[in-house]
Amino acid sequence: MAYYRSTVLVSMDPVCIEKGALEIKEQLIKELALLKLSEEVQVLDSPRLGDPETEGPDILVYPEGSHYIQLSPATVGPIVLEHFVKGRELQQYKAQMRDVLDEELGEPKDKEIRIILENIGKIDPRNIEDYIAVDGYQALAKVLGEMSPEEVIQTILDSKLRGRGGAGFPTGLKWKFARQAPDTPKYMICNADEGDPGAFMNRKVLEGDPHSVLEGMAIGAYAVGANQGYVYCRAEYPIAVSTLNTAIEQAREYGLLGKDILGSGFDFDIEVRMGAGAFVCGEETALMASIEGGRGEPRARPPFPASKGLWGKPTNINNVETYANVPKIIHRGLEWYTSMGSEKSKGTKTFALAGDVAHTGLIEVPFGLTLREIIYDIGGGIKGGKAFKAVQTGGPMGGCLPASDLDLPVDYETLGAAGSIMGSGGMIVMDEGTCMVDIARFFMEFTQDESCGKCVPCRVGTRRLLEILEKICAGNGEEGDIEELEELSEQIRKNSLCGLGQGAPNPVLSTLNHFMDEYKAHIYEKRCPAKVCRALIKYEIIDGPCTGCTVCARNCPVGAITGERKQTHIIDQDICIKCGICYQVCQFDAINVS
Repeated sequence: MAYYRSTVLVSMDPVCIEKGALEIKEQLIKELALLKLSEEVQVLDSPRLGDPETEGPDILVYPEGSHYIQLSPATVGPIVLEHFVKGRELQQYKAQMRDVLDEELGEPKDKEIRIILENIGKIDPRNIEDYIAVDGYQALAKVLGEMSPEEVIQTILDSKLRGRGGAGFPTGLKWKFARQAPDTPKYMICNADEGDPGAFMNRKVLEGDPHSVLEGMAIGAYAVGANQGYVYCRAEYPIAVSTLNTAIEQAREYGLLGKDILGSGFDFDIEVRMGAGAFVCGEETALMASIEGGRGEPRARPPFPASKGLWGKPTNINNVETYANVPKIIHRGLEWYTSMGSEKSKGTKTFALAGDVAHTGLIEVPFGLTLREIIYDIGGGIKGGKAFKAVQTGGPMGGCLPASDLDLPVDYETLGAAGSIMGSGGMIVMDEGTCMVDIARFFMEFTQDESCGKCVPCRVGTRRLLEILEKICAGNGEEGDIEELEELSEQIRKNSLCGLGQGAPNPVLSTLNHFMDEYKAHIYEKRCPAKVCRALIKYEIIDGPCTGCTVCARNCPVGAITGERKQTHIIDQDICIKCGICYQVCQFDAINVS
């Protein structure tokens, strides 16, 4: 294998490709060849580096960490000459790496531990040899050469690896059930239908380290006795799908997928199936219905997939992150893996940290770290120095936890007891300017829209919940609304067919539990404490600060503001549409918002 003194990553984000990233890569290879540097500098694709809209097309040079932005084919020659021949950076094309570089490509922050993300940005996901160079497929070779299926399952059981898709079911136990199912053939499915708003953990792994998932699936297939696998990936991830297909082809060429893998007599192959954008297909029975060519609707359980799954045959389903853990556990050992995490939740978890936190992005932390450590020590605290108000974990079906819960350790049991869930790893931070009633309305709008409509509690119940929340936010809340929200939520949670309906009321119940005062203010006082719900906001001009400059009146789109020049103006509340333009244009702080 060749060793290089430098590596150049070229951003292949779709926006960068549209701006000419492929031409830049071609020119880069050409310039390096002309200077006889091809054997010293390798050129690799990267899913994304900086902000493609403002910095792309861009490249990153390792090990220096030099990030060159806004490139064109004409700029490549000078960069190659200066950087690789003269050994100095070309400053006019260089950006500050810490400002625009994907966090996952930098060094781990304090309290981060990278297992799933450790190879991303460091290996070429389209080159199987890069993965093999970091001990890739060593675990599969060990399993096929030294371990029985039962020993593999026992190892995963002993590791206490839990499914990272949200429910946290013990992975080894799920494999054991599939192994014990008498029917054949058996199937392995990877759930890569990542649909939570703001979540992109699976996409990052599939784009940056796809072989870890394929290796984990092959090990699992050997353990349960499956010969065919499917990766169900959302069609909105075209780069992930392309990278995954390339990885599968390369694994077949190297004898790591297909017939008689590594001469062991074990056969296993994988196909990629793309979802059509239905959020409910993240639910395992709906996902299988989609693979079978049917409508993505859930079905009642039992029977569970382990005994009757895809095409009625025993099927094991885990998500991307779960499979990516498996090779590391087999290769590095139980002692290493179980040394991380909490008592019942071992290892690490990736989170997409988003919202009003200073440093958003993808992080990986050991279970047991507190919400405060994640938000403040890793995320840098709340943007703009504002106060923390809530954090929502677990995606659209997760709960909103208040400041009093900041010191809770992040694991499955603790979050569940607090009224939220782990989910696949979404974590949305909200500051003091967030209206929690409006947040509940936002998530209910999403889940109601994504309901497949098969069962009445979800189809009708979520619509009714949304109608009540919209009424409250519009200033029309009334006596009994809170009680109806609580009763409806419990009925939907108890009687819905699948996890979408069962989890849909969580944002409502958690905000009612922790932020009841906001609901009461909306309903009984007709005001929004966070000043977010437009119908409950009142704009008034303050006598004194107002100079009568007429700027507010001239900018009001409906003519609701009147008054003589140099005299205090007045807002006609019957005409005002609560747009807030007067507040934005006033230079004298003369507009009071209540």
